[in-house]
Amino acid sequence: MSFKDTNLVLRSEISADGMLDLWLDERPLPVLKSGEVRVRMEAAPVNPSDMGLMLASADLSTANRTGAGVGSRMRAELLDRKVRPFAGRIGIPLPVGNEGTGTVVDAAPDVADMIGRQVSLFGGGMYARYRTIAAKECLILPAHIAAEKRASLFVNPMTALAMVETMRMEGHGAIIHTAAASSLGQMLIKICKADGVDLVNIVRGEQQVAMLKNLGAQYVVDGNAPDFHAQLRTAVAETRATIAFDAIGGGRMTNILLQAMEASELRFSSSYSLYGSDVVKQIYIYGSLDLGETGLDRSYGYAWSVSAFLVTNFLKRVSDDVRLRLLSRIASEYDSTFATQFARCIRLTDLLEPNVLAGLTQKRTGDKYLILFDDF
Repeated sequence: MSFKDTNLVLRSEISADGMLDLWLDERPLPVLKSGEVRVRMEAAPVNPSDMGLMLASADLSTANRTGAGVGSRMRAELLDRKVRPFAGRIGIPLPVGNEGTGTVVDAAPDVADMIGRQVSLFGGGMYARYRTIAAKECLILPAHIAAEKRASLFVNPMTALAMVETMRMEGHGAIIHTAAASSLGQMLIKICKADGVDLVNIVRGEQQVAMLKNLGAQYVVDGNAPDFHAQLRTAVAETRATIAFDAIGGGRMTNILLQAMEASELRFSSSYSLYGSDVVKQIYIYGSLDLGETGLDRSYGYAWSVSAFLVTNFLKRVSDDVRLRLLSRIASEYDSTFATQFARCIRLTDLLEPNVLAGLTQKRTGDKYLILFDDF
């Protein structure tokens, strides 16, 4: 693996006239500060959060690629040229890529022992030739692990662990999870099974029900089934789940979940109250599979809350001991609980190809992309 003196970083920028540009930006490498290492990137997954930053609301039917190789540029119009939702990033060339893996090729003197280590890392700007980062932010892994097995060890694994940790911290006893057939959802099933936590999984379609049952999930509810509401209320009543993590966001799912939790708790209530049950019901929205408005009819008493969930905010709330405990579990279960299967491998320059980007936006279960970094 050669060492170059400049960095290439994939950047995404929105202009005031409603255009999105993607290109590889070449810059000199920064001087290493105390405690920092330089990682030569080898692989990185494409997560929904990466797509959100990379493409915003780009209409890929208008996309056009110019140039070739690392000199390429992709330009597309934002949907209806609307820039208001992205006002805070207009004219700012943002680096893309939340997580990835590579080998430490340079380090500040105080962390020189890191040179040669294979690491996984998180923190943005990972779709690049190199990533300069604090050594303490790296998850060190054994040298024999292939890049594809260590590329996706932060976003989904840490989010799934954070959901269970949040459930415990807030005093809930069971969890509901939507879009549960995702890579994250499959990890959550394995965690909950190992930890003895009841988990209600909501999916779309009989094929996904069968897949999760084969993973050992006890409660799997088909959101497309005619008796979906009855299935959900039965599962919630049996588990008494009072916390849910919703990847859908828009539409009526949040409302449906709160209704099911309230109906369950009223069955166990010994008296009537005008204000409903006094058991707190919490919904965390952590995704936007439905970009529409979140509809709430408030028919579930007064002990409920709906808020957003982001793993970075969770990590700010918890102690270093909790963070290290979760990272240690990821490192020890990288090839089991937290293994990710990739359907396709692409190069970094492929992200400037409109047809590749169109495939990425389909968000099909099991169709996860991995970027393998050439020695460019």
